[in-house]
Amino acid sequence: MPLFGVVYYFSISPRYFPEEIIQAKFVALFILTIILPLLLYLILKLIGIVNTVNLETTKERIYPLLLNSVVVIIVLKKILTPSQSPELYFFFVGILISNIACLLLAVMKFKASIHMIAITGVFMFFIALSIHFSINLNDTLIFMAVSTGAVATSRLHLKAHSYIELIIGSFIGLIPQLILVTYWL
Repeated sequence: MPLFGVVYYFSISPRYFPEEIIQAKFVALFILTIILPLLLYLILKLIGIVNTVNLETTKERIYPLLLNSVVVIIVLKKILTPSQSPELYFFFVGILISNIACLLLAVMKFKASIHMIAITGVFMFFIALSIHFSINLNDTLIFMAVSTGAVATSRLHLKAHSYIELIIGSFIGLIPQLILVTYWL
């Protein structure tokens, strides 16, 4: 979802970014947000820390969430700057806050829906982009609303989460993005 947010940002932003900068950021973020987490998951699976990609227990979630927090910190320190693209920088700060909140809940034996955290965070980011750039993104926002409902429904249908885990996950994704929007909107 973070990479989806970045691609969408660069596709709708009225700001000028050299094509080389966009490509460099995209490649770096693809490696750090897709490839590296997959490799880290495989390592965690090989050493027996996680059993499935579903991370069904709160104990299984701790190391992946901790490692993901480190990855997001690397993105914030090495790839994104608040001066070049404050929207993306604070989007990733919100992702980090959501990730840490989910990690703390996992340590306290509560399993918030990471799917809902991700989709509601991106949804809020898109709403803020629409306001910030004063552009009509209604089609995208409708798509995101339907997608959010579909994700929630699928998590319930698969019996992966309870209603409260979905609601808490939604708030963990939404609230940091909503608070941080004041720094760039």
